[in-house]
Amino acid sequence: MRVTRHRLRMSVGLLVTGALALSGCDSSAPEAASSASASPTPSRTFTAGAEGVGDAYFPSYGNGGYDVGRYTVKVRYDPAKDRLTGTTTVQGTATADLSSFNLDLAGLTVTAVTVDGAAATHTRKRNELVITPASGLINGNGFVAEVTYEGVPKPLKNEILGEGGFLHTAEGAIALGQPESASTWFPVNDHPSDKAAYDFEVTVPDGLTAVSNGVPGGKTSADGWTTWKWSEKSPMASYLSTLVIGKFRITTGEHKGRPVYNAVATNVAKGAADTSIAQTVKVADYLESVFGPYPFDAYGGVVVSDNRISYALETQSRPVYSAGFFRQGENTEVVAHELAHQWFGDSVAIGKWEDIWLNEGFATYAEWLWAEHTKEYTAKQAFDIRYTQVPAQVWKTPPGKPGVKQLFSESVYQRGGMTLHALRVAVGDKAFFEIVKTWAAEKRNGTATTAEFVALAERVSGKRLGPLFDAWLYGTKKPAPPKALDLSS
Repeated sequence: MRVTRHRLRMSVGLLVTGALALSGCDSSAPEAASSASASPTPSRTFTAGAEGVGDAYFPSYGNGGYDVGRYTVKVRYDPAKDRLTGTTTVQGTATADLSSFNLDLAGLTVTAVTVDGAAATHTRKRNELVITPASGLINGNGFVAEVTYEGVPKPLKNEILGEGGFLHTAEGAIALGQPESASTWFPVNDHPSDKAAYDFEVTVPDGLTAVSNGVPGGKTSADGWTTWKWSEKSPMASYLSTLVIGKFRITTGEHKGRPVYNAVATNVAKGAADTSIAQTVKVADYLESVFGPYPFDAYGGVVVSDNRISYALETQSRPVYSAGFFRQGENTEVVAHELAHQWFGDSVAIGKWEDIWLNEGFATYAEWLWAEHTKEYTAKQAFDIRYTQVPAQVWKTPPGKPGVKQLFSESVYQRGGMTLHALRVAVGDKAFFEIVKTWAAEKRNGTATTAEFVALAERVSGKRLGPLFDAWLYGTKKPAPPKALDLSS
């Protein structure tokens, strides 16, 4: 994610002058007894699934006891009435013997639930939908839950992190937000540790476009309504799903055998936004040269103009950008930031929110690499200016453990990026870019932790790097300037 607040942006002009503008193991059912004298089948104890995955920062996010493989989300939205109806099918596998399990669903009224085709009991507990199947779910077995629901979707308000989720607009809607948003328009295991594939079918009034993640599946129209289909087969964290409904200037194409789908809202003036998003594949190709193969089956971007959205978010395969990023002209830095997230944050997702620097530090450093590639400024220049001029609070906030209130702080972004540059200086370019590519390849489509990144960096470089990461990620004082390690021994 990249916010439009000036303190998180750095202009090239200021760089030149030296000023900084911070802009359970699976078990199978026992075999049947072979004779009357054989031991009886042991009974199972079924328990309720946990109401959260145990994230230290957001204990109630997600749910325990199962793993989702695919969501099929079918919704119909009427902007004139601000009313949504939907049916979501959840294909999962139990990871414990479950008497019941939860899905996250904020607001909306559930009208029916089935599990494996049989009616299931359901109750609500705040933003938790508690489902009790007709019979218990056995550890290791797959199941299919179908939830039908309706109502007026509302965003989720977070006093610390702001508003996210389903937002009604003058022409349609925008479903977007971090760290949570998906649960405002479909039932979901809303935590990045449980990634899944997604199919979306979105029905809206004729004349409106519904844009979501992944490969476009075409559209069909009947009786004044149009259904748009999208499919993201690569595992995706729930907060990376999006739905944008409205009127857009659409540009489509193909690149390296993958579809390209860009959409700029018609209430955004033609010009910088269009030309910036048009460079998506050019930026992606450069990033592919330093990070390894592009990880998804589609390219694209969406530009929206809504005063409630002052950020860009790395929604998988198709980032969403606030029009504010392009008010001063063409801006490929933000495109580089969000596209870098396709590798780091999307393909390689965080398993716990505490490790958010693995997303934002990499994306920030990708901006510097892109600028180095386009010869606007070097990564070293970007590092040096930040090292000398960031506010003192950056050094007091450890990006490797920022706390909930500082989850999207400058330390996570700027010091996170500086950590990667310090690593580059320490191990040299050859080892550094090998570390980055190996990380993206070995963790592709999965989740990861900081400890795993440190271990991989040490393995690839052959050097002990604990002190470097301790100082840059966890210290509360300004680290010493980075220096090259002796890699000969």
